[in-house]
Amino acid sequence: MTDKRRFKIRDAVPQDVSGCLQLDHNYETEIVWQVHLREDVGERTITFRETRLPRLMDVTYPKNEARLKQALSPTQCFLVATDQSNTALGYLVMLADSTHGKASIRDVVVTSDYRRRGLGLRLMTIAQHWAREHGLNRITAITQTKNHPGIGLCQRAGFIFCGYNDQYFTNQDIAVFFCLSLR
Repeated sequence: MTDKRRFKIRDAVPQDVSGCLQLDHNYETEIVWQVHLREDVGERTITFRETRLPRLMDVTYPKNEARLKQALSPTQCFLVATDQSNTALGYLVMLADSTHGKASIRDVVVTSDYRRRGLGLRLMTIAQHWAREHGLNRITAITQTKNHPGIGLCQRAGFIFCGYNDQYFTNQDIAVFFCLSLR
């Protein structure tokens, strides 16, 4: 369900970077994806299991000013959602690789007052349109195994699990990848 308060989504401009960085990037989760790797002779089995934590975990989401500035290029996708006073409510950064016809969603951030109200899903839908308009045929969304809200958002947007990397992030968190074919 979308929020009854009005917002608009548009391409970001350089003045939006500071407002986006001021948003609350952190989130809470009570469910994580645990990875189990079993190796036998000639066989490896990897299992992801949703595990409920004994209490809510506060997670610090890393802000990345350099990535936001990189995404301001007209060949990249940096969407910002604002209210009537042009205050940032959320943003999405998707880096495009036109040579390979794909894009990677790196950030979807929504201010806490607008979370779970459809704004993140709307940002992802508009990013899909942007990718199609730019001749891309696949989008990958990257998130952490402990970002259950982000995993749920990917799944609601129609993305499917397509892989992982056990040391992807600078803090050595495990990344899970979700993809969406635009064909």
